[in-house]
Amino acid sequence: MKRATVLGTGSCLPKRKLTNFDLEKMVETSDEWITTRTGIRTRRISGPGEENYLLAAKAARRALRNAEVKARDLDLVLVATMTPHMIMPSCACFVQAEIGAGNAFAYDLNAACSGYLYGLDLADKYIGSRPGMKILLIGSETLSARVNWQDRNTCILFGDGAGACVLSGGSRGHGVLDAHLGSDGRLWNLLYMNSPKSCNPALEQSSDDCCSIQMSGRDVFKHAVRAMENSVQELLRRNTLTMDDVALMIPHQANVRILHKLMERLGVAAEKVYINVDKYGNTSAASIPIALDEVHRQGRIKGGDLLLFCSFGGGFTWGSMLMHW
Repeated sequence: MKRATVLGTGSCLPKRKLTNFDLEKMVETSDEWITTRTGIRTRRISGPGEENYLLAAKAARRALRNAEVKARDLDLVLVATMTPHMIMPSCACFVQAEIGAGNAFAYDLNAACSGYLYGLDLADKYIGSRPGMKILLIGSETLSARVNWQDRNTCILFGDGAGACVLSGGSRGHGVLDAHLGSDGRLWNLLYMNSPKSCNPALEQSSDDCCSIQMSGRDVFKHAVRAMENSVQELLRRNTLTMDDVALMIPHQANVRILHKLMERLGVAAEKVYINVDKYGNTSAASIPIALDEVHRQGRIKGGDLLLFCSFGGGFTWGSMLMHW
């Protein structure tokens, strides 16, 4: 059976950089406090003309050029996001119209920060049944629209951006090898974001006026490290592999302390882990595809390399994936 193989990658980041020093003027915080606790120094914030679907479309065009695939040849446009431009139509439909992918069907997927990995697994299943399919997978977020800029515990963490890849059935020995995904809806209240206030009074919640990201940071840290570690270990075990077999690990860029703790638990050397959270902050579903595009264009990965992705997000959702480049 053919597996989903990356034909090309692309990414797009807003122009505006919001530094820790900028945040010092907005909330009670400091560059030292933010850097020490998160590793983040700057993040990108969308401005006019940089709505979610437009960032996604720019990343898509770059991925299509890199893959040498025309938009009209796409069969599916899949967008992983929790901050869509509108609730309806989907961000994917807006992207489809924007890039001219008229022959594709399109929809969104929301698994918070794990959305891109869930999307990769889903694309692999489509391609397993129809190897000739060409799928555009995008992780795109404008989290700046869903952050309380007076909450110093959350506003320092998040940024905007989009990453994309074009996928199709590849040759033997390339593409997705295996994935391990999980979720636990019982812990939703540790990391969540409400919808706008309900128009039906009977369905209103006491916190309906709070449609920004709410997080219990210490609890999220604990669960994130444990869930990603367990997922990666199980994935390696069932494929009779170790971290020594992995050429590069590309984790979700949430917080450098989470990443360092995960690296310690997995026993992986720093040079085998790609980290860019210092430049962009937590971009949720966009973080892994942005990082993948960067390492691809930097020439840090070559044909046959075994890549390891892992992520954790609200829901809770988490997962890991192995892919031969």
